[in-house]
Amino acid sequence: MGLSDPISILAACSALALLALLIRQRQQAGLRRSSSHREALDTVQDWKPEAARVLTIAERRAYDLLRNALPGFLVLAQVPLSRFVRVPTRHSHAEWMQRVGSLSADLLVCNGGSKVLAVIDIRPAEQSERSRRRHERMARVLKAAGIEVQAWSEDRLPTAAEVRSLLGSVLERSAGTASPQARPVGSRPMPLIPVAEMEELLMHGDAAAQDTSFEPVPSAFFDDFEPAPQTVRAAA
Repeated sequence: MGLSDPISILAACSALALLALLIRQRQQAGLRRSSSHREALDTVQDWKPEAARVLTIAERRAYDLLRNALPGFLVLAQVPLSRFVRVPTRHSHAEWMQRVGSLSADLLVCNGGSKVLAVIDIRPAEQSERSRRRHERMARVLKAAGIEVQAWSEDRLPTAAEVRSLLGSVLERSAGTASPQARPVGSRPMPLIPVAEMEELLMHGDAAAQDTSFEPVPSAFFDDFEPAPQTVRAAA
């Protein structure tokens, strides 16, 4: 009696359905055990917290550089994209958060009303391919939002004069002017701290700023938690 027999076919289907039910019950039981295990963990006791710095040495130098080269502008550090970028909710917001929403911009240059004018991305001299893709993905989102993005190498930060040159067009747009000739009467360009004075300020700054202990969690730390890109199979 082969599988062509209706009774045999019915028995085989019943066996497959029972097997699928057992597998599903095992999976649900595993999820319940995993959920119970997570709930049993204590937020503080099982993940012992330890204070760390917010900025690396290179980021602190860049922060001081922006503050002194751009007086009158607000400079913020390590702000999550979800704090200053809005997206439509017709698609899963949780998925967007997983992709880029949890990433943080190293430094923000804002006007007096806290509107973001530019993002300064401090990149290491050497970075992995995955880290490079993460930086590029973040830059693509910010540029699509109309935000200027500049990547600075941590081992070659610009001078104060270069900062004003790099961000000059952005600052002009923030003031509602397209060119120096179009500035309102009575407005004056912000004073530029001489480069020598800027270098002296950084050299004789807070000695603790050179302390490498308690350095912040590296940005690349979270790269391993991101899903690897799926390979698209070519059509046959």
